[in-house]
Amino acid sequence: QASPPARSFELDYEENCFRKDGAPFRYISGSIHYARVPRPAWRDRLRKMYMSGLSAVQVYIPWNYHEPLPGVYDFAGDRDVEAFLDLTAELGLLVILRPGPYICAEWEMGGLPAWLLWKPDIVLRSSDPAYLAAVDSWLHVLLPKIKPRLYQHGGNIISVQVENEYGSYYACDYEYLRHLLGSFRALLGSEVLLFTTDGTRAWELRCGTLQGLYATVDFGPGSNVTEAFGAQRRVEPKGPLVNSEYYTGWLDYWGEAHASTSSAQVARGLEDMLQLGASVNMQVVSWYMFHGGTNFAYWSGADFKDQYKPVTTSYDYDAPLSEVGDPTEKLFAIRTVISKFQPLPVGPMPPATPKYAYGWVGLRKYADLLDVLDVLCPSGPIQSQFPLSFEAIKQAHGFVLYRTQLPRDVLHPATLGAPPHSVCDRGYVTLQQEYRGTLERDGQTTLHVTGRAGDTLDVLLENMGRISFGANISDFKGLLGSLSLDSSPLSNWLIYPLAIDPAIQHGWPHTALPKSSSRGRAGPAFYTGTFETPGITWDTFVKFPGWSKGQLWINGFNLGRYWPCRGPQQTLFVPSSVLHVGSNNITVLELEGAPAAPFLLFLDRPLFNRTLSHGT
Repeated sequence: QASPPARSFELDYEENCFRKDGAPFRYISGSIHYARVPRPAWRDRLRKMYMSGLSAVQVYIPWNYHEPLPGVYDFAGDRDVEAFLDLTAELGLLVILRPGPYICAEWEMGGLPAWLLWKPDIVLRSSDPAYLAAVDSWLHVLLPKIKPRLYQHGGNIISVQVENEYGSYYACDYEYLRHLLGSFRALLGSEVLLFTTDGTRAWELRCGTLQGLYATVDFGPGSNVTEAFGAQRRVEPKGPLVNSEYYTGWLDYWGEAHASTSSAQVARGLEDMLQLGASVNMQVVSWYMFHGGTNFAYWSGADFKDQYKPVTTSYDYDAPLSEVGDPTEKLFAIRTVISKFQPLPVGPMPPATPKYAYGWVGLRKYADLLDVLDVLCPSGPIQSQFPLSFEAIKQAHGFVLYRTQLPRDVLHPATLGAPPHSVCDRGYVTLQQEYRGTLERDGQTTLHVTGRAGDTLDVLLENMGRISFGANISDFKGLLGSLSLDSSPLSNWLIYPLAIDPAIQHGWPHTALPKSSSRGRAGPAFYTGTFETPGITWDTFVKFPGWSKGQLWINGFNLGRYWPCRGPQQTLFVPSSVLHVGSNNITVLELEGAPAAPFLLFLDRPLFNRTLSHGT
């Protein structure tokens, strides 16, 4: 008996195509980020991608999602990437894997762990020995999980990207790329197809490509397809034309209009590319994003474009599948184009998930944050002459409280100020437990205060997400310089790293006795409430009428940041898998000021505003 032919996926430089098991092969793929989708929804989203006519999915692996501390790994629950990859195989989808170590993706620090910054002078994404040692340790844990799932070994992973848009990074360190190539080859074998992705500008392709890695490009619907692929041809004269990120939409930043891209424009761009592929040579396209999902908890990243620009909690991306996984007009337009070039799977598109408007839910103030420091920082504060960054006290995300005392009587308003770029990213200022205002990175950096010698000054610092793209990804958080009073630096600080999420995950404050609080509604405080689901748990959206800015947890799950007065996002998505049949616990950390009647409104659809205030 003849043995079955070996499985293979490789480049054909003569015919300018991919070959799968020896036959010419073209794929149409779409990006989905498992870290932005609750595990119970994975199957629904992947099934809809398959029924759209996609033959493959693109998958990023965020390093910091799986290695929260050096040598501590988490691949359980929502982080079970092996289960996600196995599900793609079960549903008949191939995988283009993008394991980084840097991924961008508008994800916190581009997927790099914040603990790398414990060494303040580390040069990220370079051949810095400290960085390479951390990368090698991670790859030795991750890539052995990937190898048995490669197409050559009976799996469904057809190609693996090395780094990500490295040509856009200032370092241009070929020794780093060569090191990664050696590590990927050593751990994955010589047969797997390894590639890079970069923009189409000459300098991006010069610094982002390396012999031994197949160079691909990314561009969106507004680009000239022939010119864009001409850029790829300048570095890869032969082989398939590949757009690794064809943008279906764009991301939202807090304080800017909700991004949208027309279905007609996206569909027309796809048709242009596929026609080029059909008539000239085999060409492939990958949608970014096909399904965006949600930046739960603290995972949203930020950009720096003349100023710090944090990304919203929603990562809807105006994608063909909405944030909550519903097929959109754009999806059906894309599906129609795909059907002209290849047969679609037989059967109906799975429907939108059911939604429920649970209505108004009243909350009550539980306590001011300053009154529960014993719970949130049980080990007590760190003493320091001057403020220390989050990284210096080994706090990755969330909040740190900085406390000092006024050194003298301030009978006439004095300027409390921060040096430029030293408030990273927002500081909520309280004097004698009275909220005085907010300091903001690239925004307001001074307040006027009065008080007496010895009065307690508290500044709650919020990390809004580390920069995920460009030269600024060493994005230290906290108070990075001393506050001053009329230009005189304040010293002798107590620094409280706050462990809010572990407390809430263990049932606090719902299991604790209520605190009596005579103070008003201004400043950082916790609010609690409960609501009943009437025998069903369906997806829902929370609106925050009259609230300012903060964080929401339901049943201990951190649903992310709300900021309706800054916009454009007005609601937070609550997946059905977070809810319980019966009673559900709500915890809100409001940072600036709650409404007189603290209610939340549960709706059956999301809301974005398009006219925005750039104030608070």
